[in-house]
Amino acid sequence: MEFEPKWIAWETTRRCNLKCVHCRSSSELEIKGHPDFSHQQALDIIDNITAYASPVLVLSGGEPLLRNDIFDIAQYGTDKGLRMCLATNGTLVTRDVCQEIKRSDIKMVSLSLDGANAQTHDNFRDQQGAFEGTMQAIELFKSYDIPFLINSSFTTRNKDEIPEIYKLVKETGATAWYMFMIVPTGRGEDVTAELIPEDIYDEILEWHYEVEKEENELLMRPTCAPHYYRIVRQKAKEEGVVHTRRNLKFSTGGSKGCLAGQLICLIDVDGEVLPCSYFAKSAGNVHQQSFKEIWEESELFLNLRDFKSYKGSCGQCEYLNVCGGCRARSHAMTGDYLAPEPFCSYIPGKLKNSNK
Repeated sequence: MEFEPKWIAWETTRRCNLKCVHCRSSSELEIKGHPDFSHQQALDIIDNITAYASPVLVLSGGEPLLRNDIFDIAQYGTDKGLRMCLATNGTLVTRDVCQEIKRSDIKMVSLSLDGANAQTHDNFRDQQGAFEGTMQAIELFKSYDIPFLINSSFTTRNKDEIPEIYKLVKETGATAWYMFMIVPTGRGEDVTAELIPEDIYDEILEWHYEVEKEENELLMRPTCAPHYYRIVRQKAKEEGVVHTRRNLKFSTGGSKGCLAGQLICLIDVDGEVLPCSYFAKSAGNVHQQSFKEIWEESELFLNLRDFKSYKGSCGQCEYLNVCGGCRARSHAMTGDYLAPEPFCSYIPGKLKNSNK
């Protein structure tokens, strides 16, 4: 099957102990309008998924450690044959949490570092002590031999620290580092003015390319930056080399940009199935339909897989099949998820030739 669900993020709660500036869920400690689903509903959702596919399933949030049954849910997924992962902000990690992670056979934990120091990270997370909590979690994970990766989200407020954050991530012993280029959705809409502009955007991706070429230990991948895969091919062609990419067992793998609704999706706390964590449009609800039906038949997912329907420069681009533009960013900033990627400055060859 060409479009097989390989990776699913699952918003197990919308509650959170932090108020990060970029968060898609606008989380609070108190539930407001989006209550946690029951334990039985959680098991039913896993049954719904595994009746059709066997993806990596990431227990996310909000902060999933606020659920007192999160490790029982993880254990159930493990018993059903899924590769279970956990996405946490790290501030609630204790020795008991680490023991539960091991017991339920969670394969990978993701943490976030959005600054090379406490001042920047805590500002981004809007919580004093968040940096210290993350670093303590890292030390606990290492002591319990729990594999972890680090995500870093960037806006203009922390972009200058990218090289320093990279060095810090390497020092932690993380398995991988994912650079997230912010998509303005949820609370993230409030940082629209801080979005990295187009010209600097490509500079950052080119920096990533040069660093990744020489990196032999840390796995690296930009996220929500699909035109990186166009840059990779352009640079490799210029240099006369074949740029190979290593993959992780818990990732989608491959060398394509936007995978929303193609290989990945998000199930939110209300059961709505979204193309990705930043794409605020539902393809269906797992409490009302089978996951299989939503994945194979929803109009939204079918449109995202029909590359010929992409509009403007994206639709005419020679890199369409490896990039595709960020569909979530197009949707958030233009209201049309098939519109051209708003932050891509590349002019396709067809358009260049037509203007001659």
